[in-house]
Amino acid sequence: MTALPAHGCLRSLALPRLWLRNLRRTTSVAASSLPDPLTDEAPLPLPSDDVMPRSRPATASSMYFPKKNQTLELECLSLAFKGKGVCKVADTGFVVMCDRALPGERFIGRVTRRKGNYAEVTKLETIAPHWDIVEAPCEYASNCGGCKMQNLLYEAQLRAKEQQVHELIVHVGRFSKDDLELHNLMKPIVPCDVQYHYRNKMEFSFGSQRWLPKEFLGEKLNGPDKYALGLHAPGFFDKVLDVKKCLLQSDPANRVLEAIQDCWKDPELSLSPYDVHSHTGFLKHLMLRTGRDVETSLPELMVNFVTSSYEPELLKPLVERISSFPEVVSIVNNVNTSIGNTSVGEKEYTLYGKPTIKEVLRGLTFQISANSFFQTNTQQAEVLYKLIEDCAGLKGDGSEIILDLFCGTGTIGLTFARRVKHVYGYEVVPQAISDARVNAELNGICNTTFVQGDLNKIDENFGRNFPKPDVVISDPNRPGMHMKLIKFLLKLRAPRIIYVSCNPATCARDLDYLCHGVAERNIEGCYELKSVTPVDMFPHTPHIECVCRLELR
Repeated sequence: MTALPAHGCLRSLALPRLWLRNLRRTTSVAASSLPDPLTDEAPLPLPSDDVMPRSRPATASSMYFPKKNQTLELECLSLAFKGKGVCKVADTGFVVMCDRALPGERFIGRVTRRKGNYAEVTKLETIAPHWDIVEAPCEYASNCGGCKMQNLLYEAQLRAKEQQVHELIVHVGRFSKDDLELHNLMKPIVPCDVQYHYRNKMEFSFGSQRWLPKEFLGEKLNGPDKYALGLHAPGFFDKVLDVKKCLLQSDPANRVLEAIQDCWKDPELSLSPYDVHSHTGFLKHLMLRTGRDVETSLPELMVNFVTSSYEPELLKPLVERISSFPEVVSIVNNVNTSIGNTSVGEKEYTLYGKPTIKEVLRGLTFQISANSFFQTNTQQAEVLYKLIEDCAGLKGDGSEIILDLFCGTGTIGLTFARRVKHVYGYEVVPQAISDARVNAELNGICNTTFVQGDLNKIDENFGRNFPKPDVVISDPNRPGMHMKLIKFLLKLRAPRIIYVSCNPATCARDLDYLCHGVAERNIEGCYELKSVTPVDMFPHTPHIECVCRLELR
């Protein structure tokens, strides 16, 4: 695996101080709409003014504020949260955010809204392309919001992600650049060797309203022609971009998708897509999961139809069509009768084959059901888990206790179990805990305890049911950790914490709390940050994983 340059080799951003101040207080640029770890209702508070950079006197450029619908000439400097481009207005330096703008690109944009001390714009015309432009191999890349960075050279994607993590660790986490460089705390981003066909799970939506590019908006679609099976168009909950092939999923999954696309709109089958406005229709989602046969290592595929009612006779033609594929070993039907459009059903029926598939991860076998939580990129999960293990610094003598917070189906804890005394895992989702216990039994692992519970609602009794851990592994979802959990960890004082994050903004915030404390609440931090390693789990998307090692001071 090729090591890429660390942050010291990246282009620095001279962002206006007011914009950074706004980022520090609300993280509206880095992580919009984050729930508060301090309370259940109030907006997310980041560190107070006394620890923020002092604002400079207002200058002409910092006071400049474009009006809505104003047309501007812009230059993109870097990428921020959700892959939005951080841009500056020519001659003023005022910062705006633009979707699908890439570093080095100069373009004309229209202001769509003002937000705090920055604005958001829509790109109208490119004047000069970005530095590392490449041709996107996917025909849907310009319209699909799933992997919108395909036209950016992969090495440039990595640089942008690494820089984003570095900026957040400094400006939100309050770790000085000098300390990061002096102690080599920021590690180079770990690239993904496989940049396409890496997802083992894809969820497509059936839609009654097909989304069309602007050049085809004048066309009138009638009957089944207006139906779609694919991905929601960016910004639309009711319009679906028709997709016949996705370069992120496996080849067998694409063959199944194509077979379904070829026949599901046939009027003779009487299949109708679910309409999110009228709440009528039958087909809601198509979920394709790729696993691996444990003995042969050949791919095995699960097809999950999510429908509004249980009518297996309607699905029978599709089942007969796709069950002929040798890779398809499971076809299930999740029935979701609610008006909501989620892919998890109240009941599940097996229409063909077996109800689960399997996958091998770090030498362990995992059983995967239609709604199981499992790492979406199996190959890169191997790399991620090895990194977590290296950071944990396990002795390997079977003497240590692991506390696995937000454990999901137990994949991280189970891969450590044979080297430690005991693993205690906590997760809020009951099905995930059930899967974790099944997976432990499947692999003959007896030194694990998986407990269902909400880590955002722990009380003073939490921690009495397990001994003091030697290592805490915390892998929260995007909102990060609640202050109740952070206070518990500060009181627990485990020797090491390995913080695994899918959101660098909330990760930086929580690292700040664990290391520096929260002055306004008289909470003192007691940990020292030893390393931050970004990991690219999902190439061509803005998502970034981070593995952080903290040691008790």
